[in-house]
Amino acid sequence: MTQSNTTVFHSIENEIRSFQYRNIPPERKTILQPLIDFIQEKINKEEEIRLNFICTHNSRRSHLSQVWAQTAAAHFNVKNVFCYSGGSEATALFPVAAKTLEQSGFEVLPLAEGKNPIYSIKYGANAHPIIGFSKTYDDSFNPQFAFVAILTCSQADRACPFIAGAEKRIPITFEDPKAFDNTPQQKEKYKERSIQIATEIFYVFSQIKK
Repeated sequence: MTQSNTTVFHSIENEIRSFQYRNIPPERKTILQPLIDFIQEKINKEEEIRLNFICTHNSRRSHLSQVWAQTAAAHFNVKNVFCYSGGSEATALFPVAAKTLEQSGFEVLPLAEGKNPIYSIKYGANAHPIIGFSKTYDDSFNPQFAFVAILTCSQADRACPFIAGAEKRIPITFEDPKAFDNTPQQKEKYKERSIQIATEIFYVFSQIKK
């Protein structure tokens, strides 16, 4: 398997050090276990690991999950991990979600403007940028087969009982920070959700035996 020399930005590493795995409830760890098993199986077989995080609009939770998962793979030096995101419909990466990542230390740069902006998101100076924009889960930008579909919202979980090309379908749902849009709690709640997602995904990668 290929080697990586990617170093995560120090500001993100500082965030990572605050993650408290012991605060993850046992029932959440049970929900996360199938993803641990999937990644471990791929590692054992020396196969590429493709994670496609899916939400209804591919605007908030799925993007946060994709970015933190790619970062976790780099942090734990787990090789050949490729993370994607998509929705049952395409809208736009919500600006507050992008700003929340920026506040955690990611380098977020706009590549194209419009109704569905495109962003370059980097977790390290030598990292390949994650290209962030809203798309359907089966968009040609995403893998067409040999991937795990991770459902990050209950609506997408119900709406997508079958996902073509997926080896496995794993629901790991999170509450939508959209409920706090245009409220005084917006910044706090987006950060809270981002940290929950990050903590649980980093827990997943911390369990992988290489």
